[in-house]
Amino acid sequence: MLHPLFTEEHEAFRASARRFVESELAPHALEWEREGHFADWVFKRMGDLGLLGLRFPHEYGGQGGDWGHAIALAEEMARCGSGGVGMAVAVQSEMATPPILKFGTDEQKQGYLVPAIRGERIVCLGISEPNAGSDVASIETTARPDGDGGYVINGRKTFITNGARADFCLLVTRTDRGAGHEGFSLFLVDTDLPGFAVSRELDKLGMRSSDTAELVLDDVRVPATARLGEEGRGFVEIMWELQGERLVGAAGSVAGAWLVWERTLEYAKERRAFGRPIGRFQVNRHKFATMATELEAARQLVYDAALAWERGEYPVREISMVKLYSGLVVNRVMNECLQIFGGYGYATETGIERAWRDARLLRIGGGTDEIMREVISRTMGF
Repeated sequence: MLHPLFTEEHEAFRASARRFVESELAPHALEWEREGHFADWVFKRMGDLGLLGLRFPHEYGGQGGDWGHAIALAEEMARCGSGGVGMAVAVQSEMATPPILKFGTDEQKQGYLVPAIRGERIVCLGISEPNAGSDVASIETTARPDGDGGYVINGRKTFITNGARADFCLLVTRTDRGAGHEGFSLFLVDTDLPGFAVSRELDKLGMRSSDTAELVLDDVRVPATARLGEEGRGFVEIMWELQGERLVGAAGSVAGAWLVWERTLEYAKERRAFGRPIGRFQVNRHKFATMATELEAARQLVYDAALAWERGEYPVREISMVKLYSGLVVNRVMNECLQIFGGYGYATETGIERAWRDARLLRIGGGTDEIMREVISRTMGF
């Protein structure tokens, strides 16, 4: 039975997305993992296929779809076998671009959103800093008026997906140090401007196929038209963005865990020890039952939250629960599956260790477990 988030049209789209992922992306997974980044052609190819603008209006080159399409794509991207690809593509399609549609001028939409949907310009999202990760309110990057109607930006950003190859950056800055949460503003900053530089690329435990960079902005001058949205409202605007980021990230990670669960189940039916398949031992049968139950619960939480948003709600509490629970469940499942695979799971040849490494980021990126618990608890009157 289909969840109400999906229709038969969504399932037809899912089948098409799966064919693309399995035929054009999956064959390169190991190569991209070893190189530390996937090929730029992926963005253009997905743009040509209409996969980078699923929820955007036709007038900007989008497909006019909904959250059902976005969740289906996130789930199917897990089939490429490399979490970094799905994450980087989601930055392009579901993290850095929705704020341009929601808060941007028509000029900004034409100059940044349209080419991003086409895959012609790659975008990164500049939030985290060396001294400000989960504590977004402590961001130190500043944008000061330059006297000519524009701004001068100074600061550093780190852990930036697509940062090493982005053509532009959706940047979170502080425009007024004395205004607390009201002192932040967003900017669209071209990465070829004088003073904008990639100081280094970061090596990582997982998500190794995506480039992750530290950025430095040293007296980067931008015109007033570079500011996205209302000055001083950047904190609220980026908090809105983070809800979609958390939802899509959870959807892809849960789907990835399901794929590993399925592979492990097949392995447990074939691998023999002490005279019988290891899946025949009660302890392992019960492990599979528990993992399937928890993954299904996580998947339904994702679907319910996406459906609520599609119906016009703004389900921050539910999305925070999705992010928290999915992160815990996915990591439990990955760890259990690696244990069942034993030495073959620890070896790189099966890809299980890669999935195990990739999964760990879900409990950190886009809001740690601790931040999610804090958001949830605040809805309880604390």
